[in-house]
Amino acid sequence: MNKADLQRRLRRIEGQVRGIAQMVDDDRYCIDVLTQIAAATRGLQKVAVGILDDHLRHCVAEAARAGDDVSDEKITEAMASIERLLKT
Repeated sequence: MNKADLQRRLRRIEGQVRGIAQMVDDDRYCIDVLTQIAAATRGLQKVAVGILDDHLRHCVAEAARAGDDVSDEKITEAMASIERLLKT
């Protein structure tokens, strides 16, 4: 996923969130609101995975090729990010 794809997806999610806020204001059926929240959440998860993929392919791979202490640091950072994503 390139930067333009990420930005496009984020704008779509932003629109979904505005739509959810309007649904709440309009006292829409709770299950419909929850369905939209789930869709926005999945969208954010896809953005997170795209960014993580880019980080692993570029930052972590570059650090691993360098073979210094930075590679361990980058892997530790990536693992912490993955852990945070899995907790959501």
